[in-house]
Amino acid sequence: MYKTKDLFDLSHSLAAPLLEKTEYPWEALDKIKDFILALGPTLPQDEYEEIAPQVWVAKDAQVFPSAYLGAPCIIGHKTEVRHCAFIRGSALIGDGAVVGNSVEIKNAILFDGVQVPHFNYVGDSIMGYKSHMGAGSVTSNVKSDKTPVVVKNGEEQLPTGRKKFGAMVGDLVEVGCNSVLNPGTVLGKRASVYPTSCVRGVIPADHIYKDKDHILPRR
Repeated sequence: MYKTKDLFDLSHSLAAPLLEKTEYPWEALDKIKDFILALGPTLPQDEYEEIAPQVWVAKDAQVFPSAYLGAPCIIGHKTEVRHCAFIRGSALIGDGAVVGNSVEIKNAILFDGVQVPHFNYVGDSIMGYKSHMGAGSVTSNVKSDKTPVVVKNGEEQLPTGRKKFGAMVGDLVEVGCNSVLNPGTVLGKRASVYPTSCVRGVIPADHIYKDKDHILPRR
């Protein structure tokens, strides 16, 4: 089972002090809000502006007029938050990221360089350095029967005790257009997901997910 240290280079996120205390990254999900509330007031005032109560935005970030930034959140340096983006709160978005049109983010950490540029939903999830979601791809964060999420890696099963858990997306992952990452999905570093996929469980690092029966090592 992948642990936090296996999925993420923590040097690429302000959330490093939170994540380095976890064995598995989803252990941080309940703590994102409080972490942002503690971190925000300590950010350098010459680099960040509190544009609304508990909403801190880097001065060199670009937030389009129609975007909604819900508290608490932090938007990093040179990040773009484009038209009609909906950040519901408890979102820590790193440097050089793209949050695109009609993208919704809630209770999530996006590392530096993450791109969610078109019609994406990222909820109760963590996306690693320079990971990318194609247009229309989403994290599904609640099971249809509303039972707690279990992370499954073959015969290995790890209960999380959480009813809301989207995906843990490792560094440099590519998710194809219109794909669904089902609750409890974990994608290892540099994994790729074919467009229109329905992904469950753990996908190994450096593998390509074509469908549930065809998960192949990258050549």
